[in-house]
Amino acid sequence: MTSPISTEKHGHVLIIRSNNPPVNALGAAVRQGLVAGIEEAEAAEDIKAAVIICEGQTFFAGADITEFGKPPVMPWLPEVVDRIEACSKPVVAAIHGTALGGGLEVALGCHYRCAVASAKLGVPEVKLGLLPGAGGTQRLPRVAGVEKALQMVTTGTPISAQEAFEIGLVDRMIEGDLLQHAVAYATEVADVRPLPRSSERQGKIEEASPTAFDDFIAANPRTFKGFEAPMKNLEAVRAATLKPYAEGVMDERKLFMELMSGTQAKAQQYFFFAERKAAKIEGVDETVKPREIKRVGVIGAGTMGGGISMNFLSAGIPVTIVEMSQEALDRGAGVMLRNYEASAKKGRFTAEQVGQMMGLLNPTLDFDSLADCDLIIEAVFEQMEIKKDIFGRLDKIAKPDAILASNTSYLNVDEIAAATSRPQDVVGLHFFSPANVMKLLEVVRGAKTADDVLVTAMALAKKIKKVAVVAGVCYGFIGNRMLIPRQTEATKLLLEGATPAQIDKVHTDFGMPMGPFQMADLAGVDIGWHRDVNRIENIRDALCSADRWGQKKGAGFYDYDDKRRPSPSPTVQGIIEEFRTKAGVTPREISDEEIAQRTLYTMVNEGAKILEEGMAQRASDIDVVWVYGYGWPVYRGGPMHWADAEGLQKIVDGLKAAAPHMGDDFSFSQLLLDKAAKGEKFTGR
Repeated sequence: MTSPISTEKHGHVLIIRSNNPPVNALGAAVRQGLVAGIEEAEAAEDIKAAVIICEGQTFFAGADITEFGKPPVMPWLPEVVDRIEACSKPVVAAIHGTALGGGLEVALGCHYRCAVASAKLGVPEVKLGLLPGAGGTQRLPRVAGVEKALQMVTTGTPISAQEAFEIGLVDRMIEGDLLQHAVAYATEVADVRPLPRSSERQGKIEEASPTAFDDFIAANPRTFKGFEAPMKNLEAVRAATLKPYAEGVMDERKLFMELMSGTQAKAQQYFFFAERKAAKIEGVDETVKPREIKRVGVIGAGTMGGGISMNFLSAGIPVTIVEMSQEALDRGAGVMLRNYEASAKKGRFTAEQVGQMMGLLNPTLDFDSLADCDLIIEAVFEQMEIKKDIFGRLDKIAKPDAILASNTSYLNVDEIAAATSRPQDVVGLHFFSPANVMKLLEVVRGAKTADDVLVTAMALAKKIKKVAVVAGVCYGFIGNRMLIPRQTEATKLLLEGATPAQIDKVHTDFGMPMGPFQMADLAGVDIGWHRDVNRIENIRDALCSADRWGQKKGAGFYDYDDKRRPSPSPTVQGIIEEFRTKAGVTPREISDEEIAQRTLYTMVNEGAKILEEGMAQRASDIDVVWVYGYGWPVYRGGPMHWADAEGLQKIVDGLKAAAPHMGDDFSFSQLLLDKAAKGEKFTGR
């Protein structure tokens, strides 16, 4: 087999070149080739320096993920990086694309680093629950400074080549041909001694403030909440400031192994693969080609319609957006412009880019102007009759092969498709609010949805930087369907003696960004309410009738001050007690364990039903929905992975213990019972 590493001489410089598509991952053959290349450079008398460069679109973009979970093959990456740094001749890293994780550690092992302006450098290991384990936490603060190293290792966010140059992580910026200039740079430094070795630098370590670490933790509480890896990354960098390099790398290795053997790293690595698996469509031939989408139509310029439109505009796809009144149209376009301008102020776009994106928008009151669109997305009220009427109209004006999509959150896509003469062209595209921010897209596959429509939807999701999951047609699809039993049990628990704050705290302590009642107040308690103030059948009806619609009204399940800070509401407690009395319920002490069983375990049970019915392609897809759509903590891997880690028998036993309080609303998933009885898992062996 041909080695992915080749060498060639260019004057007195040895070019060590990697060609390991698609991302030059640092697999065993690459690691072996790098060591051989360095040894060749050292052994050749006519060679004075070496350049490490990569073919294709990127420098080394990290570890080889196919090696995860397998026995290590020598040499380990730490040995490779040490061997590069120990070379007696200067080694220059020539960086383009991305130098990520092990790729940046290889670059840090080189004596000099040059990069093109478009390159990015980072250490994303923290996103897999790990830390840079090849000396990265020890070399990075010595080269880039302690504060920047802390930011990079705890967030995993890459920095630009220009920023890397400004902090000394990159030594020279390259304009023009990277290889040509890197060879010239290597020739220039060929005789410089002593060689600048990253592990030997102390200047930036000594400059660090004694309180740098405590200050960083205090300034970034959300980075550390619930996660183990950011703190261990920080501790590894702290070791670099307190100990000689040789001792610091031993601390790094110890912390790395602690993370590697922990549950969070397993969950985060599981999720890494789950996200990639979600893009694969079961039962569709890989040769099916997507339809061409040159223009998108959106019906409705409200919160969802505007947010959906922004996704396409940001990707350079023209959008025709239709409303019923000029006022609504102007308001929607104005909100989109303000959102873009706010992003521009944060440096995400230039003013010119904002102008270009808004220039792709065609706001109109003319429904017939959708006739030239390749994809039309309906984003109006969640009422079946309204949606069917719109699809009936679309059927008459949309061009042949145009894809007709509904942004429904709950409704039956097959019923909507039946309002047309072309159900094969209809698909559900459930964007999550705010649609221009949230990464998740549920692609709802109708009974008659054509394969190429599905393939187009998944490809388009990638283009607009969404993570798409295929769902079947059922009430609420995957995510919202699993919310229903959680909300049902949470409301029952209020009557039985728990408070909104206690129930929400169980969820936030678990790692959720908010609990069921906090989420209801944020989204709007009135969503889906029948709007009849005299029809009060439950607690939510009572809140809505009392104008307690959530944060937007300053009152919902909680009272809110002028800064939207919540506090327990005596009014809500009175409403709960009134319904409790009517129902003849005697309040009792509710444990946090029971709350978890009845709100979290029931979600797992519903997820199992979704799998049983074939409404999700795989258990990992359910986890992707919940992490990206609802903020389930990624360090727990998603509800189905978490259930596996807890043990399915424990989930079943907990549900059986809680069942007497849950009543007739609850029924077991047979799949959950069967898997628990057999000792099986949803997401692995």
